[in-house]
Parts: sequence; structure tokens; C-alpha cells
Amino acid sequence: MSNARNPFMPTYAPPTVQFVRGEGSWLWDNHGQRYLDLLSGLAVTSLGHAHPVVAEAVAHQAKTLLHVSNLFANDIAGDVATTIDRLVTSDGATPPGQVFFTNSGAEANECALKLARRFGGRGRHVVVSAYGSFHGRTLATLHATGQPAKHEVFQPLPEGFRHVAWADIDALASALAPDVTAVLLEPIQGEGGVHPATAEYFQGVRKLCDERGILFMVDEVQTGLGRTGRWFDVHNVGVQPDVVTMAKALGNGVPIGACWARAEVAGVFEPGDHGSTFGGQPLASAAARATLQVMQDEDVTSRAVHAGERFRAGLAALDTVVEVRGRGLLLGVELAEPAAKSVAAQLLLDGVVVNPVTPSTLRLAPSLLISDGEVDIAVEAIEKALA
Repeated sequence: MSNARNPFMPTYAPPTVQFVRGEGSWLWDNHGQRYLDLLSGLAVTSLGHAHPVVAEAVAHQAKTLLHVSNLFANDIAGDVATTIDRLVTSDGATPPGQVFFTNSGAEANECALKLARRFGGRGRHVVVSAYGSFHGRTLATLHATGQPAKHEVFQPLPEGFRHVAWADIDALASALAPDVTAVLLEPIQGEGGVHPATAEYFQGVRKLCDERGILFMVDEVQTGLGRTGRWFDVHNVGVQPDVVTMAKALGNGVPIGACWARAEVAGVFEPGDHGSTFGGQPLASAAARATLQVMQDEDVTSRAVHAGERFRAGLAALDTVVEVRGRGLLLGVELAEPAAKSVAAQLLLDGVVVNPVTPSTLRLAPSLLISDGEVDIAVEAIEKALA
């Protein structure tokens, strides 16, 4: 299809495959070929495709009530917010908080950024994030994203952002001038190549924030909701956050995100400070409520640990794999050569979906319900593609 006749803006490279159906860890294209999905729509369909419980919840809600706006209450969003608060605080140390619903991870981070500015007040508005990070594509979250090459064509970006080297506590300490209100970090830099934070680093960040009265905001859009073997990856590093953002897996494919904040932090917002027409609307909330229930029933945190260990053992044994990074089922497979793009293309031809997130790194984020047999099929396919 020529660009002149393509109905879509050219923000993505032309796709090579068109998927028409999914079930569990598998996808089918418009020619009937089957694919093992190790990407889950970028860590979104964490219960697999077309999960029957989620599908039934969405279908029922579509026939009951789709939308009322946030000028009125609905009977589902409160359940989801209460569950999110319980899961964020399930480490037993994080104090309770409150939730704002959005439609995406970028919007959840926008909420966090506005909350930080409201918390800090005029003149204390700077947010510090890390190079290599990814926080969204709105103008503000793009500037929070620590990838200067992505900034240039959209300059001037909103001011009030500062970047420091990833996992360098001294660099962070040096950047925390009196105008800083918050630090925003991912516990695992997903788009940056699947680079996990250590417990020592995150605990050091928490200490600095406590000493200087700064918010520690954790972007769990990709890592949250069981993917790394805990409900939130911040639990893996033993830190209590002030703000947590999430999206991707929350609706298992239905767009919904959320920004959670400790109650005294959330309380700086007043009516009219922020809003979202579709945030927490009944259809998306029904999908999220069903998704969270299945996640708990299926013990996805334990399943992510088990499947992740199986993946790690199989992949680490391959000759051209030099490292397997990540936690649970967010894995970065580091290759000996910068061949990730060609390997991913070969895997797609072979019926396996992965993502070449850097020139030498393949990103894997499969369904949290992936079976042992499917893990073994994946490892065998990757070994074949590498050969």
C-alpha cells in the first residue's frame, strides 16, 4: 500500500504481519499461520489472548453500561482501585493510598508529573529521571524519557526535567538541587534494553528522597502486576514508593492505566486539578476487575518466577547468548553480535513473536500463563534462529 493511500499516519514502520485472532499464548495471521507470542502486545496481554473470563466480563459490561463520565460514580472502578491499593501495599510496609484512572501508561505518568508539581509547589517542580528510560510519548513524558535523540524534533519540550546516569547513586545525589520535587524511575528499564535496578540502588534512592523531602515515583507500566514475580517490581527491591504508575497488563488488552499515590501525597490534588473523560469508565474497569481476579486466582507471581527460571536456564545455555537480564517474565536476551533485528525477523518467519529492543538485545514478555511446553518451544525456536 502506498503512503498516499495508507489511512494511518506514518508513526510506525509498515507491518509485515496482520494478526486476526489470538488464544492463550498463540496468534494467527490473515493467512492462517500460527505464532507463539513472546511479546504479549508489549507486556499487555499477561493472561494471554482472549482469556474467557475477561472476554465474558467485557461482553457483559458492553450490554449493561459503557460510560457515564466521572461526574458520576460507577459500581466497578471502586473495586479496581481498592484491589490496586491492596496489591501495591501487599509488601506489608507501604502505607495505603489512592488511585487515579487513565487510559494508558503515558497518561498515568502525566498524572504522576502533575501530582509532583502540585506537591512541590511553584519553584520546586523539577523531576529527575534516568538516561535510557522510557516514560511515554506525550510532550511531558517524552521529556521525562531519558533518550535525547527522541527529543530533538519536538523541541522546545516542557521545562522541568533533568536526567542522570542509570544506577549511579552519586550522579542522582548531585542532581537533587532545591528545585527538585520528585525522582521518577523504572525498576527495570524495559525499552532501554531490560536493565534491572539493584536493591542497593533503589534503597539508596529512597534514602536520598527521604533526606530531601522528595517524592520517589516508580514507573511500573511494564513491570507491574505480576510480571517480575511480585505484584510490583518495587517489592523485589524492598522499597516503599510514594507514587506508582501502571497500565499495560491492567486490562489484558483493554486500554486502562492507573496512578497510585500514598494518601497524603494524593491529597494535594483538589477537584479540578486533574481529570480524564474515559478514566475508570465501566467497560475498562470491568476488564481490569476480571483481569486482577484471574491474576490472583492463577497465582501469576509464582508462575512468572517458575517460567522465568525455565526460560533463563534454556537461553543461558545457548552459545551466542552472552547474558539473560531481567526478573520473572520480563527478560532481555543479550546476543554476542548486534543481530537482534535479523534474529527477530527470522523468528517471525518461524512463527515466534519477540522484540529487538536494542541492536543486540531481544526482549521477551510472554503471557504469565505460558506453559512449560511453550517455554521449551520458544527456547528451541530461538536456538534455531540464532544458528
